[in-house]
Amino acid sequence: MRRTKAAKGYADWKDMIAKESAIQGVFVATPTHLHKDIALGLLEMGKHVYCEAPMASSIDDLQAMARAAKGAKTAFQVGHPARSNPVYKLARSFFRSGSIDDVVSMHGSWHRKLTWRTPTQDASREKALNWRLYNATSSGLPGEVGSHLYDALHWFTKKVPTSVKGQGAKLLHDDGREVPDTVLCQFGLDGGVSLVIEATLANSFGSSHVLLNGTMGTIKLAGRHGWLFKEADAPVQGWEVYANRQQFHDERGITLIADATKLASQGKLKEGIGLPHPELYYSVERFLKSVAEGKPVACTAEDGLRAGAVAIRAHEATLANREVPIEADLFKV
Repeated sequence: MRRTKAAKGYADWKDMIAKESAIQGVFVATPTHLHKDIALGLLEMGKHVYCEAPMASSIDDLQAMARAAKGAKTAFQVGHPARSNPVYKLARSFFRSGSIDDVVSMHGSWHRKLTWRTPTQDASREKALNWRLYNATSSGLPGEVGSHLYDALHWFTKKVPTSVKGQGAKLLHDDGREVPDTVLCQFGLDGGVSLVIEATLANSFGSSHVLLNGTMGTIKLAGRHGWLFKEADAPVQGWEVYANRQQFHDERGITLIADATKLASQGKLKEGIGLPHPELYYSVERFLKSVAEGKPVACTAEDGLRAGAVAIRAHEATLANREVPIEADLFKV
């Protein structure tokens, strides 16, 4: 990461805006529960806003932000990066063309062996530094990571759950935190399709990925990489003969490569495996194009409201270890 030596630091965003009048857009990457007041203030000042996801940690804040963004004349993008990811966009084009046919199940997984705790000798700063660990300021794993997984799956399928059954526990980090370090959320969807999102801070195997399982194939997406696994009885479309493949135990996945046709014509297909930049790069790039060229943002405040509200209900379900409804009214702006 390159650092700009001339960059100035400010303790208060209002002071920054007052002294840097040329600023047109601001990235809001504070703790989640502090997003709302900053984002609303910036929109009132006529600034473009990129708000990290989840957009907020309470339903009221989510709805207030979505209302403000809907009435704003400036760009407001929520930082769910899947929607700007070139590999995910390619996979979505395959999905929409029927490559895996009817969806039967979806799965989102996030595994990291982390504590989420910032050590401090100052007890008065403990909750501020470790805001992710307390229910007053966090929607836990379902919000901080599950909202990203759900948003990616919703972007593909447009499916909105009506309920969520959750379970959560502190399996490694029983250190006074209020949020579970391991969660499993099963969402109720119309038509019998299953959606499961699980996350843990106690195990790193598998990292992070989403799966869309269909009657004719499966799409697996994992950050910079993506694969299409076709069922044995799936119709052959011709292009598969020239596609690059990777072996996964007994399965062979077609590697999803952005600009594959161009790279293949240059004999550089394998060089295109995996994105050259992190997902965040493409999300920021899309936001800047929206600001500079007036193009629609990749992820709207209404998208952020939906993902955030689903995540908050999922967090409530994991805390109670029961099923809770996800009311359609939550998504109204």
